[in-house]
Amino acid sequence: MINTYLPTIKNGDSTAFFLMAGPCAIEGEDIALHIAERIVRITDKYSIPFIFKGSYRKANRSRVDSFTGIGDEKALKILEKVGKTFGVPTVTDIHESHEAAMAAAYVDVLQIPAFLCRQTELLVAAAETGKVVNIKKGQFLSAESMQFAVDKVKDAGNQKVILTDRGNTFGYQDLIVDFRGIPAMRNFAVPTVMDCTHSLQQPNQTSGVTGGKPQLIETIAKAAIAVGADGLFIETHPDPANAKSDGANMLHLDLLEGLMEKLIRVREAIL
Repeated sequence: MINTYLPTIKNGDSTAFFLMAGPCAIEGEDIALHIAERIVRITDKYSIPFIFKGSYRKANRSRVDSFTGIGDEKALKILEKVGKTFGVPTVTDIHESHEAAMAAAYVDVLQIPAFLCRQTELLVAAAETGKVVNIKKGQFLSAESMQFAVDKVKDAGNQKVILTDRGNTFGYQDLIVDFRGIPAMRNFAVPTVMDCTHSLQQPNQTSGVTGGKPQLIETIAKAAIAVGADGLFIETHPDPANAKSDGANMLHLDLLEGLMEKLIRVREAIL
């Protein structure tokens, strides 16, 4: 399904933005289907193209005792079921090159985590699956330097690339968003997304548990749409306080529809 609207988004002639949303991690089948159903209802209502997001495994954790997943195959099969049940594309992140083919058997989009966006072998392995490749911009990189990540995927024979900004490192325990990066990355002729939740993380806390500022998700999302982002990435959960991963910066699922209504008005105002 993603391939049917990706070219339109890339050419910038769609009145809609697309949404990549879901829980940080796949916690179980029931909650994944519940979250997906809620988001599908909203995105169908407002004609917003939707990609369901969920990590089948969390490889980058501050503490060794942090939740990492329910099992690779089990989580990937849940992602596959979400896609088939609701007729939506799905996205998950991969961390090593050998994971690309495995994940590609279950999902439509392979996501490259920000910390790994310079890993040539990983990018090429993702590209060679033929799936759409969503590359998150490293917190340590300029927007302009992401051209080389795009080139690695395209040189491997895959033209289906998305770039996602998730903020820049600002000191040791905070991030800041430079919105000049959205038009800069759109100049590479690929859909450009703003990650509205990870950009509000407060990493490296003394507790070893990442903090966040979810009250600013709406601010980041509005600004991203205003400067021309093609899509938004939002992690959402019906009970963020008890989510097993990154609950501190997720949007409460009950707030998603109201936010989409506001963003549609912003989008309409700038066109």
